[in-house]
Amino acid sequence: MESDGALSNWALEPCMMGIDEAGRGPVLGPMVYGCLYCAVSFQKTLASLEFADSKTLKEEKREELFESLKANESIGWSVDVIDPRELSAKMLKKSKINLNEISHESAMGLVTRVLNMGVLLTQVFVDTVGDADKYCTKLSERFPSIKFVVAKKADSLYPVVSGASIVAKVTRDRALRNWTFDESAENMHRNFGSGYPGDPETKAWLEHHKHSIFGFPTLVRFSWGTCTTYFKDGAEVLWEADGALDEDGTANKNGKRQLKLSNLGFTGGKRNSEEMESSGKGRCKFFQTRKLEQLVQF
Repeated sequence: MESDGALSNWALEPCMMGIDEAGRGPVLGPMVYGCLYCAVSFQKTLASLEFADSKTLKEEKREELFESLKANESIGWSVDVIDPRELSAKMLKKSKINLNEISHESAMGLVTRVLNMGVLLTQVFVDTVGDADKYCTKLSERFPSIKFVVAKKADSLYPVVSGASIVAKVTRDRALRNWTFDESAENMHRNFGSGYPGDPETKAWLEHHKHSIFGFPTLVRFSWGTCTTYFKDGAEVLWEADGALDEDGTANKNGKRQLKLSNLGFTGGKRNSEEMESSGKGRCKFFQTRKLEQLVQF
């Protein structure tokens, strides 16, 4: 999502940009990076628009300010919404990408996007992630023609970053409110609280929605350390191709509890997918409620 319409004349003048994020800490939902940009000559007017760090504003005020900046033809904005599955996949892959690196790439992606639109960016203000000096050097090396200011609490120091904070926060809040679950289990609900690990409502939601084999719904950032505490009694699955099991398939040489795939609803029969779908026999309820089919040919 971003500003609509053709490039305005002011975008051909020297412009400034603010960048901030929302949703870095929660265990649920996306992390959103937002930016706001305008002509440097608009800076004084921008300071009068009541933008402030989004965390200090009530939801109604954030929504009001977001709608006002969207309607202001002297302001441009854009967001990068990073799905919880993408966050977890990057943080758990063999060559791990940590959250700071993901954040840096998202911020630089926004700068690149706005430059490619033809906006003459000359100044960019960023709320720091990690060491401010190292981050500033990294940004300056990538974009040598732009002056960067990287600072702690930039969202409370620079109105252009405060505006970006509002863009990011409102976008994330709306994404959570309108979240469409990929899963279709009947017992799912949306009372997940703030999404922060310490929130009792979030904890209760995680406990209710955990599955001993398949973990959590895709709303959850399963790479977060918070999640591991919910699976102390979870089943350890041994993929049959990885090694032989005992006759009953319940234990290995280390004595750990394991399950054959056949015990989870995968059968060794040669029935086709139509037969599987029509009968549903021998399949775990988890597969049935999510309309998952067995693959017999690869």
